[in-house]
Amino acid sequence: MTEAPRSQFLSLHLIETLAAVLPVRNENAQPKTLVYGGVERHMITSQARRRAERVHARNRANAGRGALKGRSMGVRTREWALLAGRELESAYGWEKEKALATTRAVMEASGLKFGDPKKKTVANLTKVLVFAPSDAASRIASHIAGHAAQVEEWRDAYLNAQARAEAAKKARRGAKKKAASEPEAEETEETSAVESAASLSMPPLPRATRDAVLLALAPRDAVDIALYGRFLAEIPDSPNVDGAVQTGHAFTVHEAEQIEDFYAAADDAKLDRKRNALSFLDAADDAGAGMTGYQSLISGTFYRHAVLDRTQLRTNLRAAGMEEQEAETAASEAEKEFVNAFVEAFPEAKKNSTASTGSLPALVLAFEGERPYNYASAYQRPVDEGSVSAGGEGPAGPAAVRRLLRHHTFVSRRREDLRSQRVLTYDPEINTLLEELELPESLTVVERTEDLTP
Repeated sequence: MTEAPRSQFLSLHLIETLAAVLPVRNENAQPKTLVYGGVERHMITSQARRRAERVHARNRANAGRGALKGRSMGVRTREWALLAGRELESAYGWEKEKALATTRAVMEASGLKFGDPKKKTVANLTKVLVFAPSDAASRIASHIAGHAAQVEEWRDAYLNAQARAEAAKKARRGAKKKAASEPEAEETEETSAVESAASLSMPPLPRATRDAVLLALAPRDAVDIALYGRFLAEIPDSPNVDGAVQTGHAFTVHEAEQIEDFYAAADDAKLDRKRNALSFLDAADDAGAGMTGYQSLISGTFYRHAVLDRTQLRTNLRAAGMEEQEAETAASEAEKEFVNAFVEAFPEAKKNSTASTGSLPALVLAFEGERPYNYASAYQRPVDEGSVSAGGEGPAGPAAVRRLLRHHTFVSRRREDLRSQRVLTYDPEINTLLEELELPESLTVVERTEDLTP
């Protein structure tokens, strides 16, 4: 029996209930919100979700677990020059300062911009995050070590030219100030020297070295770059990747619910002194908390949605150099890991004080189609959590599940492209609800994350 062809898009929809958490916050340390259906909703941004999922998949692969174990994965960082410098130092015995100066110069001459050299904290960090395969630093270091004489000669010339250009810039600023105070003064020898120095060109990076840097930073076979994409505008000839995963912002299906939680932190040393005080006067000096403050916490039932474009994923893997069969295998593995991360991963903000990463979804709905399907409109009217007898919908979790499945059943009767429709729940109350609802025959209830996608 021939296997039915798979559709281009895999749509995932999830309902989860969170209590007293703060997975993301804005610049004022307040929960992020959006207005939808005329009311304010709490929001967990797609950026927070995507990073949690990407890191979850990467960590599993690097630890030899999951469908992508043993596969190349990426790292998104501003520290590639530092990492390559450390590799030169540890693996090839270079002196620390020389190694870092070389890797920074090489990467800068390749097109990447770095922070202000006068500020030590950012001087050796690229201005943008660069998402590249995890072995990029070791590849850059290996090339530099293998062509040490040529690269060092170029580096010295490059740094000298850079120093002269900086001196010329300072002199030019001084000349401008002088010209402003003496507008009728004729051009001085100093000004001519400034212009001459400013016209000096930087020595070009040897072609082989630039090619090695571009290859190291290229997406290559990093599966998570093929999944989530990357954009690197600073080096025009370093390929960008249009991601295969589309992620929506998660939002509460009901109006926002928020509390301002007052907290008091104890000072252990102060309490020890108080406990061992010899008189009530000594104890009184150590009264009160060590620190107090407020934190915002949110609760609610969230709807979230993501889509995997299977065609784009395979295109990205083939563009990275994989043969067709290898790309097909890697794409199937990536899909399994993407679904696992969508269900399992959670942003880690406040995880220790709220245990937010331990939450499990009330329902996951997965299906294939010839286009993406977003069911946010099922919650445009906020869920009314009032009692059913009073005209409400009851608790938000079951109400959200009923709406989602009703919405999907309605759509699936009108769209012939929907197939492989599956649901998974980790909530016994929702499981009972699934048995009571009149679900379409095409919708299969599964018990494991790996069964959500064929």
